[in-house]
Amino acid sequence: MCLRMTRKAYPTDLTDTQWTLLEPLLPPATPGGRPRSVDLREIVNALMYLLRTGCPWRSLPHDLPPWSTVWTYFPRWRDDGTLARLHDQLRDQTRLAAGRDPQPSAGCLDSQTVKTAEKGGRVATMLARKFKGASATLSSIPWD
Repeated sequence: MCLRMTRKAYPTDLTDTQWTLLEPLLPPATPGGRPRSVDLREIVNALMYLLRTGCPWRSLPHDLPPWSTVWTYFPRWRDDGTLARLHDQLRDQTRLAAGRDPQPSAGCLDSQTVKTAEKGGRVATMLARKFKGASATLSSIPWD
C-alpha cells in the first residue's frame, strides 16, 4: 500500500533505488489492531531531513508526517535495532561502491564530541570542597 504524499521533494528524500534497498529492512506492521496508516518512506524521509538539517522535531515541515508520528517511530526503531541495520546496510553499500571491504577495519573519534566520564568528576570535586581540612578524605564524604 503506497500512501506517498504528492509534494515537492527535499534534497534529503530517498530516491527510488535507495528506498528499494532500505524498505525490506524496516519492520512489518504489528499484527492485530489498526492497519498502518503512515507511509514508512515518508517517516524515513523525515528522519533524513532531521538528520541533515538539525532542526527541532517540532519544526519539521508541514508536508512531512507530523513530528509526533516521526518521533513515535524513531525510539522504536532505535531500540529494536532497525536504525543500526539501516546504517550498516548503507555503510556496506557505500564501501563496496568505493571498492573497499564492507566492514571497516579502523575508526576515528573526535575527542571534543566524545564524553570521557558519565559521572563522578565534577560531583566528586564539588563534594570534596565541602569537607576541608586534613581529616577530609574521600571515605569521609557521604556518597548516598
